[in-house]
Amino acid sequence: MPDAPVLVEVEREGFVESRHRGSIVVLDATGVTRLALGDVNTPLLPRSCMKPLQAVAMVRAGLPLRGEELALACASHSGEDGHVRLAAEIMARGGVRESDLQCTPEMPWQPAVRDEYLRMGGEASRLRANCSGKHAAMCVACRVNDWRLANYLDRLHPLQVRIRTVAEELTRETITTDTVDGCGAPAYAVSLTGLARAYTTIASAPADDSAEAAVAAAMRENPWTLGGTGREVTRIIAGTPGIVVKDGAEGMAAAALPDGSAVAVKIEDGDLGRRAAIPALVAGLRLAGVQSGVLEEPAATPVLPRGVPVSRARAVFEQPLALPVSCP
Repeated sequence: MPDAPVLVEVEREGFVESRHRGSIVVLDATGVTRLALGDVNTPLLPRSCMKPLQAVAMVRAGLPLRGEELALACASHSGEDGHVRLAAEIMARGGVRESDLQCTPEMPWQPAVRDEYLRMGGEASRLRANCSGKHAAMCVACRVNDWRLANYLDRLHPLQVRIRTVAEELTRETITTDTVDGCGAPAYAVSLTGLARAYTTIASAPADDSAEAAVAAAMRENPWTLGGTGREVTRIIAGTPGIVVKDGAEGMAAAALPDGSAVAVKIEDGDLGRRAAIPALVAGLRLAGVQSGVLEEPAATPVLPRGVPVSRARAVFEQPLALPVSCP
């Protein structure tokens, strides 16, 4: 994105010390583009923002998960004990073993949790991986359909073919590029506009027996499961009725409301600019007319020198907006 505009600035007592470029699209309740900055039509990799779409495909394929178990299938969770318990419960539904999961073993995400886990002699495990819920759900979906389990991540596996087909349906785009995600699963490229359309379809699904409605309900009702202690996604879902929101690696974030309004963001410098994705998303939600006290509150941040926050990430395309970031 060579012409990507600056979306977020990092200020230190009013002095701009960093800028993050990127692209953002905001759709109103009718699907009309209210705001488009940067390139919102060229395919990119939404990374974990694709998990709700993958979950819709798996539910359609007979995945028997609902509630917090289905939320874990959509999660990039922090690897806390409760997340591990849920992943184990999902696997038990299909007689799946941890060794069947093909995600990369990880440690808990939160530093304090990770430190305590290490003090107790903990080691990296697949159940602690942020994608363990998705992989456990994929394995159970294979069991339900009598599909081969050993190669469930292959792009031509029946499960992955279905996921790709559903992703094309929800985004209303033809996927021409695919690669491998950080967890080993196929990663598909779609545009920010297509991603926003998919989130609209999920978030605005009527309360019926559809897979979209099941996924939306699971995400809304289980904010901690979707992220974890201190996570921004968890905070936004818990404080914004009806929202469906997900973050992803490399500066991705997407959200939608029951009325159909949606936002999708890509920060150009990826994980180096992770602090910018949520401020940009929040600004987009406010432009979409979302009114929520949690969008006005500062993000959780460590105590800064003398207890005074001196640094903040601020979206420059919508004022006022100020979300503190960590200050060394």
